[in-house]
Amino acid sequence: MSFSQLLQQARMKFGRNPMEVLRADQSTGEAPMDLFLAEAHTADYLALSAGSDSDRGLLTGTMGGGSLMVCGGLSLVMLLGSKWYALSLLLALGIPMFLIPFAWETLRPLPLPVLFNRRTREVYFEQGDVLYHSPWDDIRAIAGEFMMVGPQMGGMRCASLEILMHRFEHPQEQILVSLGLPMGKTLSLQKSLWEYIRAYMNNGPWFDKDGQHSESDAYVKSQLSVRIKRIDWHKYTLEKIRKDKAENQGKNYLSGLDAAMLVGELFFYPMNWVHEFTNSVAKRRARKGWPEVVAERLRPDGPTTRLIDLELQNTA
Repeated sequence: MSFSQLLQQARMKFGRNPMEVLRADQSTGEAPMDLFLAEAHTADYLALSAGSDSDRGLLTGTMGGGSLMVCGGLSLVMLLGSKWYALSLLLALGIPMFLIPFAWETLRPLPLPVLFNRRTREVYFEQGDVLYHSPWDDIRAIAGEFMMVGPQMGGMRCASLEILMHRFEHPQEQILVSLGLPMGKTLSLQKSLWEYIRAYMNNGPWFDKDGQHSESDAYVKSQLSVRIKRIDWHKYTLEKIRKDKAENQGKNYLSGLDAAMLVGELFFYPMNWVHEFTNSVAKRRARKGWPEVVAERLRPDGPTTRLIDLELQNTA
């Protein structure tokens, strides 16, 4: 299927709603934003999450973190009372409650991210063990808005951003790969994501708020730091309490809501820590699942030939 055919399908999909074709060498005029999708932003490649993988580790966090709190507290009581038999039973119960869900969540396949390789100037994506790619300089994307209507949420405006890629060694098989979920986004936000990618590939790896090359990674770090980890929730609550204390000169600064949030965040900290740890292990395992032809190009000293160059060599 040609790009013109895909474009015609997109026009039918979006109807009269706004839609634009985006290119690598054309600015949209928006400020670059990563929209919480960047899994990794390095000097050599940018990885954008391709699926809903934030829930991976939730089961282990709930069961493992919960057993850690309950069994840990009871084990301390058993130790103080020298009840070794009861302690062994607690360990026999608590350890499997962590190990079983941990193994299940880390060993199950996790969707690989969409990779933008600056060294080879191309994009990679894998779906169902099928590798897709596209040269960056010739890439085209389709961004458009649409309305989702439901009985509970009413009408919600959404916007998608999709890039055209083709299957490795089968250039006639083309697909549109979505960059992130469209819910709650606008066309302007999706164009800002495109500008973040453009700034990285064309001017990066570090750039300023206008997308221009910078020797400092300050702006990129400010973008990535917006995503708050679960294990850091209490830090932001403490910071808010400190600010309220300074503004009220130390008088009546602690609200009941802030106190309840802080206690709850500290109480659930073990669960959140286990959740984050399991999620990071699952993602590290997933990154090892790239085909060798991609994995070697992600190394700083790897080949710089593009996959499309290999295809041309094989057909010559």
